Formats: sequence, structure tokens, C-alpha cells
Amino acid sequence: MIDARYKTYIRLARLHRTMPIWLLLFPSWWGIALASPAMPSLYLLILFACGAIIMRSAGCVYNDIIDQDLDAQVSRTAVRPLAAKELSSKEAVTFLCVLLGLGALILFSLPPSVVTAGFIALGLVFLYPWMKRMTYWPQLFLGFTFNMGILMGWLCLHPTLSSVPFLFYGGAVLWTIGYDTIYAFQDREDDLLAGIKSSALAVSSSPKIFLCLVYGSALVFWGIGAIVAQLNWIYWFFLILIAIQLAWQTFFFREDDARNCLKRFESNRKVGLLLFIAIVFSRLIN
Repeated sequence: MIDARYKTYIRLARLHRTMPIWLLLFPSWWGIALASPAMPSLYLLILFACGAIIMRSAGCVYNDIIDQDLDAQVSRTAVRPLAAKELSSKEAVTFLCVLLGLGALILFSLPPSVVTAGFIALGLVFLYPWMKRMTYWPQLFLGFTFNMGILMGWLCLHPTLSSVPFLFYGGAVLWTIGYDTIYAFQDREDDLLAGIKSSALAVSSSPKIFLCLVYGSALVFWGIGAIVAQLNWIYWFFLILIAIQLAWQTFFFREDDARNCLKRFESNRKVGLLLFIAIVFSRLIN
């Protein structure tokens, strides 16, 4: 019984699906690497990894508390613990408070400017679930929310922000819009019936053109950011690999195939890893 209850909380926090944790984590590692003169601090990388696990879990719990009635109307999400009535809202709120407390312990160990950015990020997290009720572009808001780690990582090592983290942040927002639009195509039909808004519905007539635009723009931002940051040829080699990966996602994307959508979405972990390696190696060679 205890084991089953434990597994229910694991499912509520989505800890059985770790891939999105990487999508939250890698941007913060980019920020740390961009701000570092050479090899980034292992301590900071581990600290942000712990923070990503905790805050992604907290975000999932909060999202499910707000969305439990909507989740019950979508086949993919109807099995979530709150939508399926396996846990009460009170139990979920208690769990959320525990996660936020753990996140606060990490946040308050960092410089004051990072703490400020962290509270801004938390505010965005609390607003995000409401966006799908208000606009067809919740993915844009998710992009602003999910990539705050770039700015926070940078501020761990620099007292103020410069154009470099903002350029990489802008690219990351566009990247997030792209991959989460792909993800949203899994639920397009159910979302339409439930009245849930998403970019997948907004661009359903020409999704590949849209992906070319947002992914191409992300590459431009990351390219300009590299020039301003004075990253060397190693970075550009990896950016070409990233461009190839994003092109593969776009041209082999089939919006009516849920498994295809999930596979393309999950491949973005490679994008995050390649960009991190690109920044680190470029700094080390310099």
C-alpha cells in the first residue's frame, strides 16, 4: 500500500518521465558555461541539476492541481493522479509545499540577483497553466518560463546581465515554442474538443513552415550570441550539428502520428546537450 502511494506521488511529479528535466536543466547549464572563463563549476552544475529536478516536479504538481478538470477530458492526461482521483487536491498541495521548500533551500544559497530572478521564474510558473485558457500561444509563455535558468546561471557568476545571456535566452524561447508545439500535436484533437488552446491548433495548416521559422530564428539568436560572446570555431561546428538535428525534426515530423511527435520532441535533449558541449569546448580552447 505504501509502495503504491509512493509511486502515485512519483507519477504526480512526473519523475518517471525524466526527459523534460533535461530541457529545463540544459539552458541553466548554458548560462553557467557562458559566464565561466573556462570549465564551469561542477558545484553549480550539480546544484542547478537538483533545482531542475525539484522545480520541474513542483511545476508538474501545480499544473495538475489547476488542470485536473481539463486533464480528465484528454485521453493522454486522464490517467494522471489528480485527474483520475487517485490523490486529493489537499494531498497534492501539501506535496507542492514540500517541493517548494526544497527549492527555496537551493535558491537562497545563491547570490541575491539569482534569488530575484528565481522569484520571477516562480511567478511565471504559477501563471503558465492559465495561458492555455487565454491564448493559442501558451508555448510562448512556456518558453519564457522554462528558460529562466539561462539568466540565473549567468547571474551566479556575474552581478549583472549582458546581451549574451539575453540572446541565448531569446533563442531558447523560440526553440521551446518549436519543440512544445510538436509535443502539443499529440493532443490536438482532444484539446479542440475540450476547448484547450495551443500553438498546435494555431499552426495546424502549415506546421513545418512554422517549425522552420522558429527553429531557424533560434539558430540566428544563438549565432549572434556566439559572436558577441566571442566563441570560436568549435562552437560553430556544434551549431551546424544542432541545425541538422532541428532540420531532421522538422522534415520528418508527421503531425497525425503521436509516436512520431513524441520522438521528435524527445530528440531535443540532444540539442540542449550539443549546445552545452559547444559552449564549454569553445571556452576551454580559448
